[in-house]
Amino acid sequence: MTSGERSATRCRRERMVELLGAGDISVHDLAAEFDVSLSTVRRDLATLAALGRITRTYGGAVDHRAVERSWHDKEHEQRGEKDAIARTAAALVRSGDVVLLDAGTTVARLAHELRDRADLTVVTNGLSTLVELADAEVEVVVLGGRLRRPNESLLGTRTEQALRRLTPDIAFLGVDGLDPRRGINCPDPEQAALKETMAECARAAWVLADHSKLGGGGGFPYWAAMPAGTGLISGGEERDLAAYPDGGWSVCAAVDGGPAAVDGARPHTS
Repeated sequence: MTSGERSATRCRRERMVELLGAGDISVHDLAAEFDVSLSTVRRDLATLAALGRITRTYGGAVDHRAVERSWHDKEHEQRGEKDAIARTAAALVRSGDVVLLDAGTTVARLAHELRDRADLTVVTNGLSTLVELADAEVEVVVLGGRLRRPNESLLGTRTEQALRRLTPDIAFLGVDGLDPRRGINCPDPEQAALKETMAECARAAWVLADHSKLGGGGGFPYWAAMPAGTGLISGGEERDLAAYPDGGWSVCAAVDGGPAAVDGARPHTS
């Protein structure tokens, strides 16, 4: 394939993503739109699905993951609330802890709060966390795996295998959407499985979610079930948090002061 052909393929696939963002569209419609064969369209869709850009559905149609945005797109949203969540979460971390940090912008704010803690070991699969801790005092262990875009996380078989050899003292998970009954809404089945493993392997697990993530999903087809007693730290209103204790969650409201909000309590999942 020449460089011109590769460029045309990239442009076609990007245009496919745009079209899918406007609603469901069939394989036949896409073939007609780009004047290519059905096999070419299916190959393009398989590549985009593997990259996490779209989700394949039955009947040859496709469903675009329109709500999944990159880490850079979400970095500055709800920044004040995320910082309050991060300070509250940091107050839970004890000297000598092995801390598991998931990918995500709110978790990255927690990494920022922990960067001067030389008494910790941080284990992570998140590139945003690695950026925060690259020149920090804290010891960092990177979980290997395949890079998944656009949320900039490492996942896959190697990541899960590495996790199952660990028992972190405390884990902090990021979310795109959270339901009190179903758990964490995920755009990818591997991501859902990894979050479940993170919560299961840690002695204590907390989900960090700003108010925009509460009360349901992010429109994705997969769910990560959380163990009973998993903690939730959020800046959401009381009415938004009310359903979570009934669903078995330990809820902690994030406030600007951070440490005063948690009183040192940690829910245990194992």
